[in-house]
Amino acid sequence: MQLRTVLATTTAALAAATCLAATGPAQAAAPVSHACSPSVSLDRFSDALDKTTYDGTFVGNLSALAVDRDGSLVALSDRSALFDLDARTLAPTSAVPLADENGAALDSEGLAIDRDGTRLITSETEPSIRRYSADGTILDRLPVPAALQVAPAGRATANQTFEGLTLLNGGRTLLASMEYALSGDTAGIVRFQTWQRHGKGWRPGAQYAYRTDAAFLGVPEVQALPDGRLLVLERGFTPGVGNTVRLYLADPRHATDTSGVENLTGQSGVRLIRKTLLTDIASCPTLGATAKQPQPNPLLDNIEGMAITGHAKGRLKVLLVSDDNQNAVQTTRFYYLRVRV
Repeated sequence: MQLRTVLATTTAALAAATCLAATGPAQAAAPVSHACSPSVSLDRFSDALDKTTYDGTFVGNLSALAVDRDGSLVALSDRSALFDLDARTLAPTSAVPLADENGAALDSEGLAIDRDGTRLITSETEPSIRRYSADGTILDRLPVPAALQVAPAGRATANQTFEGLTLLNGGRTLLASMEYALSGDTAGIVRFQTWQRHGKGWRPGAQYAYRTDAAFLGVPEVQALPDGRLLVLERGFTPGVGNTVRLYLADPRHATDTSGVENLTGQSGVRLIRKTLLTDIASCPTLGATAKQPQPNPLLDNIEGMAITGHAKGRLKVLLVSDDNQNAVQTTRFYYLRVRV
């Protein structure tokens, strides 16, 4: 827990005690609420890794999170690095460099850890999904449907491709979310592509369409629930105003397979992924957070990564992280949520 959060809590407790002494129990101050919405509460946040280094590697630019088989956290930097983190303290314990087949850097955005410990990692440049061993060795590369490739090979826009990555159905299905719409699709309608496991490899499977709340919002992350539903982050940035970050519960199970639909333009025959708003992060309590640039809520920053880390009292424990872009006015911040779905 942050020192300032502890101090704020202690100060609130002392104020309540003073009020009780002066006016009696009926005048006691109400406890600080951690609720963001009826479905989501914020336990705490941590800036412990902001502008730090580990073994000579800058710890920031974090774009994805995953839970490893031993319960530790793995954080992906979009500057071609994987960090192992202590799940309790967030302290880095290793930094693994990543590269493509030619030794070049990746724009690494999405991360999923397979049941054998293999790291599945997206790069949104081409886009691509590669399989890496825990030490950063490339094992192979998954096929990507032609339409999802960056123009001129396909209809995607550079740096607007695979951002989220998650495993469903006990690890038998892999799903990647595009960040923004393809050329020819209506703005705000993004494609979620799946792959099915076949032996030791993966083959492209069904594809689904998801509509964001506004065209300026993209999808930076998705996480699968055991029943096949998804947690989906939508995120955008408005200069002079700040970030918009919203968390949704989405259900692709009855959506149309759009892999054969060339242009998604709102046609009646296409059933989109159904979604329900869980919370707007701007509605969360600040808990003493500060921002280095204008924000609707000083708690907010450029949130890109999400992982489900466990369950507690009927709610999911969900961890978010922001990508500071190695920028002095942004913060690497972890957010500890409890989510009822």
